[in-house]
Amino acid sequence: MDWKLQVVIVPVADVDRAKEFYADKLGFTLDVDHRAGDHFRVVQVTPPGSACSIVFGQGVGGGEPGSVKGCQFVVKDIDVAARQLTEAGVAHSGVQHFVDGVMTPGPDPDGADFNSFVFFEDPDGNAWAVQYSSK
Repeated sequence: MDWKLQVVIVPVADVDRAKEFYADKLGFTLDVDHRAGDHFRVVQVTPPGSACSIVFGQGVGGGEPGSVKGCQFVVKDIDVAARQLTEAGVAHSGVQHFVDGVMTPGPDPDGADFNSFVFFEDPDGNAWAVQYSSK
C-alpha cells in the first residue's frame, strides 16, 4: 500500500501575508483560496514539481504560528534555489554543507547528494530547508 504525503499544514498569523510569501515571492502555485464564513479560510499552495502541498489559513489545523521546523524541499540545483530566494527578497543562510557534522559555507565540494542545504524562514518563523539531490 502506498502512503503519500499530500499536505503539510503550516500555522500562520496572517493568511494574506503567508499567501504573498508562498505564492508571490516563492512562486508556488496557488491551488485554493476558499472562505466559508468569517472564521474559516483555507489556502493551498504547491511548490513547482511537488506532489505535496502546503495549507494554511484561518480555522485550519492547529499549532502556533512559526512552530513548523525542519521540513525540506529537494532541488536538483542548490545554487539556483539560493539565487531564486535572493531574487525574491527572501533572507536565507546561503548554500552550506556538512563537514564532520558542522555546517560549512558553500556547496559540498564533491557534489554529494543530500549534503548541500539552504535554510530560510517564512514571515512567521516557520523554518524550511532546501536540500540538494541529483535524483
